[in-house]
Amino acid sequence: MTSINEQPIPAARPVIGEDEIEAAVRVLRSGRVVQGPEVAAFEEGFSDLVDGRHCVAVNSGTSALHLLLLALGIGPGDEVIVPSFSFAASANAVRLVGADVVFADIEPGSFGLDPAAVEAAITPRTAAIMPVHLYGHPAAMDKLMPIAEKHRLAVVEDACQAHAAALNGTPVGAFGAGGTFSFYPTKNMHSLEGGMVSTADAELARTLRLLRNQGMEQRYANEIVGANMRMTDVSAAVGRVQLGKLEGWTEQRRANAAYLDAHITAPSVTTPPVAEGARHIYHQYTVRVRGDRDAAMAKLTEAGVGNAVYYPTPIHRLKPYWEPDQKAGRTWDLPETEKAAAEVVSLPVHPSLTEGDLERIVTAVNSLGENL
Repeated sequence: MTSINEQPIPAARPVIGEDEIEAAVRVLRSGRVVQGPEVAAFEEGFSDLVDGRHCVAVNSGTSALHLLLLALGIGPGDEVIVPSFSFAASANAVRLVGADVVFADIEPGSFGLDPAAVEAAITPRTAAIMPVHLYGHPAAMDKLMPIAEKHRLAVVEDACQAHAAALNGTPVGAFGAGGTFSFYPTKNMHSLEGGMVSTADAELARTLRLLRNQGMEQRYANEIVGANMRMTDVSAAVGRVQLGKLEGWTEQRRANAAYLDAHITAPSVTTPPVAEGARHIYHQYTVRVRGDRDAAMAKLTEAGVGNAVYYPTPIHRLKPYWEPDQKAGRTWDLPETEKAAAEVVSLPVHPSLTEGDLERIVTAVNSLGENL
């Protein structure tokens, strides 16, 4: 039980410091507040994280996914292979362009798409594969990229939780046709709200810029049908400040994760494995709990340790997907997805944790013991 002198440790803690506030105020005073010089500078700075690829800033991670699929020409009649163990936005973006979602199972360690399951899911209608770098661990891109090349499929990376993660030295967002990132406040870095698309293709980047801005580069010279998915300069200014702090925060997250790895010993809890060659940036520190997960979470909460489940319901079981599949008589065989959804719990790992916080987390987790 938390003592009266101990505050609960939050599962996540967004950072909005004086630097971010000063940057926002500076932009507001400038009068250039929408897709101006701050956005361009943010795009240029973020490019360093993705091997120098072109970067296009938008208003959310979901918009990044949506516009990338549109720019690739994916739409009605196409299928996109997506993990069901992810946030709904991954599949929603596919539905928003009129394409069909095909769910494939995940690897139990990385929680990313299982390459064998992906290959088995490919049909003549498959247009793209969407690996999700869940919790900050890169998906098995070394195996997924050859599959995509073999079948001539686009690879759309959902890196919304994986800023600065990498596999064998290549950063996420630099593998496929395009990568997408989110700057929601609980992410490893944020811009209050926002998103980014990375791509090596200059023409694709230009199309993305048109799509985010009503189809025009020059005012009133609309070239295609587009939308308003622009990033504000206020958001970009905050994002630039956060980008400058990202590497330090990432190393602190990795150090916190290493401490938890070394000290969590409860037999009922499995700490997150890291694949060979992977740079895990621990957007979430996600363990598996054997036994009564709800009871475990209640004990952690009572001890003042924030915790959460991402995600308790796989996407294929959510109403917008489940009901149409039921009507069509379509079922999905996703045993690892179902198992993960029933077992995962995310613990605090954010860079604001103190040594005392880490000790409290370990004590609370180890008190769960062997059987729940």
